[in-house]
Amino acid sequence: MSQQTVDIATAGLSLTSTRLRRAISPVGDRAFLATVTGAAWLVLLVVAGLFIVLLLASLPAIKTVPLSSIISTAWDPTNGKYGVLSFVFGTLVTSAIALAIAGPIGVACALYLAELASRRLAGPLGMLVELLAAVPSVVYGLWGLFVLAPIMRTMVEPFLNKTLGFLPLFQGPFYGVGMLAAGVLLSIMVLPTVAAISRDVFLAVPNEQREAMLALGATKWEVLAKAVIPYARSGVIGALVLALGRALGEAMAVVMVIGNKPAIAASLFAPGYSMASVLANEFTEATGSQYVAMLIEIGLLLFVVSLVVNVIARTLVWGVASGSRSRTR
Repeated sequence: MSQQTVDIATAGLSLTSTRLRRAISPVGDRAFLATVTGAAWLVLLVVAGLFIVLLLASLPAIKTVPLSSIISTAWDPTNGKYGVLSFVFGTLVTSAIALAIAGPIGVACALYLAELASRRLAGPLGMLVELLAAVPSVVYGLWGLFVLAPIMRTMVEPFLNKTLGFLPLFQGPFYGVGMLAAGVLLSIMVLPTVAAISRDVFLAVPNEQREAMLALGATKWEVLAKAVIPYARSGVIGALVLALGRALGEAMAVVMVIGNKPAIAASLFAPGYSMASVLANEFTEATGSQYVAMLIEIGLLLFVVSLVVNVIARTLVWGVASGSRSRTR
């Protein structure tokens, strides 16, 4: 190759590089970087702003209501008693029931749709499961009040009392409405979240994981148990975290079936109260600045509880993910 040809080629590469630098403007890069960075910080600012607004609005109650009164179970705003311990108890119990029911069912449904069902069946079934998330919570509440509560009172609770009545959880009179009914209703509401996200996680598992197990002579069930589920474990935990977040903050459906009684009872049949339901039920009737501020403080407490639960769950997800990465190295 002659020197002239080399010079022409070099000049062509230099011209092409110059045109690429002009096409990719540093100003455009900086603008894009600033946009995505601002969007990320905006989310943090919204969370911080929400916390600050709730904190400022609840300051009258924080200053006047002693801590000993708040951590009690006595709720009587007329006489200045603002114990919220029963609300925290009801929120955690109903959310735990919802997750205990919806978690295994949702993951099993996702496994079937992603790994076992035919394509013709998986599409319509997956769409029907996801449609459950589009039903308004008020409709769930009405269904729970008129359909679920009578079933719980006449069939489910007597059966649980007869078979597991030696446990304090399943003792006491049958009301139909109560913490158990609220937990069951919440499990139906969060089931689409668990199933849809877990299904996407299972579909994202590389086929090489399945093929390697099959090449070793594993059965279909062994492939699911030893290749698919361990690989997708962190994503499934993330789905459960999102479901828990919705269960903690649900108000309208819960207020119709939980019984709305500020008390702590060992029996799941007993009526209860949650932090979200007390806000939906009593905020419009609140009179006096201290009463309103106390309800806002309950909202602040719900915000903090949800944040702490999600941080703990996210830490577990990171731990599982890091453990999976260390095993694959």
